[in-house]
Amino acid sequence: MFDFDTVIDRKNTFSLKYDFNESRGYSPDTLPFWIADMDFKTAPCITETLAKAVAHGIFGYSDADDSYFEAVHHWFRQNFRWEVKQDWLVKTSGVVPALHAAVRAFTKPDDAVLIQPPVYQCFASAIETTGRRVVKSPLIRRGKKYSMNDFDDIERKIVENNVKLSLLCSPQNPTGRVWTREELSQYSAICRRHHVRIVVDEIHCDFTYPGYTHTAFGTLGEEDAMNAVICTAPTKTFNISGLQDANIWIPNPAMREAFRKELIASGAIHLNLMGLIAGRAAYLGGKPWLDALKEYLLRNLNYVRSFLNANLPYIKLVEPEGTYLLWLDFRYYGLTDAALELKLRNDAHLWVNMGNIFGSEGSGYVRLNIACPRSTLEKGMNRLYEAFKSQKPSSNPYFL
Repeated sequence: MFDFDTVIDRKNTFSLKYDFNESRGYSPDTLPFWIADMDFKTAPCITETLAKAVAHGIFGYSDADDSYFEAVHHWFRQNFRWEVKQDWLVKTSGVVPALHAAVRAFTKPDDAVLIQPPVYQCFASAIETTGRRVVKSPLIRRGKKYSMNDFDDIERKIVENNVKLSLLCSPQNPTGRVWTREELSQYSAICRRHHVRIVVDEIHCDFTYPGYTHTAFGTLGEEDAMNAVICTAPTKTFNISGLQDANIWIPNPAMREAFRKELIASGAIHLNLMGLIAGRAAYLGGKPWLDALKEYLLRNLNYVRSFLNANLPYIKLVEPEGTYLLWLDFRYYGLTDAALELKLRNDAHLWVNMGNIFGSEGSGYVRLNIACPRSTLEKGMNRLYEAFKSQKPSSNPYFL
């Protein structure tokens, strides 16, 4: 029913992914596998609804109404067994603005905020650009996947630094972990014990692979939910990030009021009409498209795993449990981050996210976006092979 194989020309569409190669130092023929948007047309139910809105021809100030909430409520009830309430919902243009608003709302300058790197780079920037202090409790890689650090370490870091707020990525970007209910509950209990509020980024919640289930933080229990700001959006799921639509859930009335005040203070109070229209359409009719997409992504994942095993065995895939972003370990080659980036840029002609942007804990890794037609992915993997086929592993790997 849905076509994910056709390669769509995205050049000259104001695409951050495709139209800025040369201005960022890449050759015109570079293939982009970096930023987290997909090379697929969104669900037909969305494009059809947007076409009607365009035909209407009026694009004035807008707000979310009851019909929007009902669509979102249905989605979370059906897919995550989470009964959201309308008064919990605060609409924003995106999860990143929500992260910044939350840091300002629940901390003061020079307060400490906890993160678990390697993690989405906007976590650290939301802390640093607002004059707060980053405190790290790094994730630990065990075999082919990551786990939360020793919970004793998390608690010690909170106590020693008088941490006021924690930012949690669930599912985890870039490592692809889908946290278990037990892990989330233990993390939440530590934070509540020390009066640390939690901001949970669940923007990738709709992407899990077979055998893994996303636990909505709001389903852990009332005490957990009342201590949290839970950030969700249809944008990653349905490839509509440019329409800017996010749903931020804050069950605690006092926290919700503090968060709203920060949004008002920033001037970010108006919503994108097309984002609202697309988001409602996605939640009402997008499930068949998403199910087909996830099957396609699984096949892409299986292809990359097989390709690396057969052709580039020194590049190790960290097995993902969720997201469409792969975390690849290049450390066996012993290259510094700078040398690895130059090789990928100049020899492979690939634009990827270097792991160290997610924290120093990501040094030697690369994040690769597989949400693209198979032919594009095959071209990228063949370029990677040509660039590294003669590269010998280091006898003394730089990062190992």
